[in-house]
Amino acid sequence: MLRRVPADSIVAAVRNIDKASDIAALGVQVRQADYNQPASLEAAFQGAERLLLISSSEIGQRTCQHQAVIDAAKRSGVKLLAYTSVLHADTSVLALAQEHRETEAAILESGLPFVLLRNGWYTENYTAGVASALSLGAVVGCAGEGRIASAARADYAEAAATILTSNDPAGQVLELAGDTSYTLSDFAAAISRQIGKPIPYVNLPEADYRNALIGAGLPEPLAGLLADSDTGASQGALFDDGKQLSQLLGRPTTGLDAAIMAAL
Repeated sequence: MLRRVPADSIVAAVRNIDKASDIAALGVQVRQADYNQPASLEAAFQGAERLLLISSSEIGQRTCQHQAVIDAAKRSGVKLLAYTSVLHADTSVLALAQEHRETEAAILESGLPFVLLRNGWYTENYTAGVASALSLGAVVGCAGEGRIASAARADYAEAAATILTSNDPAGQVLELAGDTSYTLSDFAAAISRQIGKPIPYVNLPEADYRNALIGAGLPEPLAGLLADSDTGASQGALFDDGKQLSQLLGRPTTGLDAAIMAAL
């Protein structure tokens, strides 16, 4: 956004202003806003014409939290709401897609002009596990040979900024994914090439993978979500070859090798 518009025309709505000093130092307006405090949302949105709602991280509470944002946006006179949904939300088999479907329905019901940014998988969801793969000597998952068309968080962020600063974007439903796809076997092979040591992919039953994630220290809800998402990947839920993301960016999406190199 800072590359597109003046800093003082951007508002960052955050739970804790003290933690956003780096953003404020750039000249961005920082306002306190909490999903669970509707009055704070309405105050934070005052004067805003376009709002980007990045989905909450609190699985199981997101539908009601997002509804609070939608209601506050409507009361505050927001003229466009962009929402980071999930790839093919309307048909996705992913368990995490349900709250996205409910949020999309709430946005439609609100009557607010909208853009649905249906983000595919973030490459960082897998590259965050590179250190563990090196320690274990294997990439572990339950995605089988499902193909994953992921992109970097920076790619999706730039796409959102592009939409928010474009002319009359309302009404678009964008299926956003990486230009190329890979299996977790391909992912393991890419790591192997970069470190010069074979790292295999070990495919587990979903329950075993979930337990392995819990054993590695992940909270049970997150472990369950990741395991379910891997199973969804085996059924094609993380694949799309429409290249709408790179078309929106005007450049190729970040490749897997570059993402792994950054993680290493």
